[in-house]
Amino acid sequence: MSSGSRSSRQRSHSSRISDDQIIQLVSKLRQLVPEIRNRRSDKVSASKVLQETCNYIKNLHREVDDLSERLGQLLSTIDADSAEAAIIRSLLSN
Repeated sequence: MSSGSRSSRQRSHSSRISDDQIIQLVSKLRQLVPEIRNRRSDKVSASKVLQETCNYIKNLHREVDDLSERLGQLLSTIDADSAEAAIIRSLLSN
């Protein structure tokens, strides 16, 4: 075996996530996602945790978009030079 392919294999092996790391990450997601955290049963599969996490992130994106749109609408109804307008502009720029 050439040293080039050996070092390539070592690099790919070192970048892999261990089973223990995956278990820890899924456990952290269980604690972070309200839909899972609020369930009575701890028996939620890893695939279900990942699916619920994706849904939760999509919903958060939708909420951010909706709030940004509402802030934009509010901004158009108030004096552009007011302190309130400055606050709304700062919220929209983040």
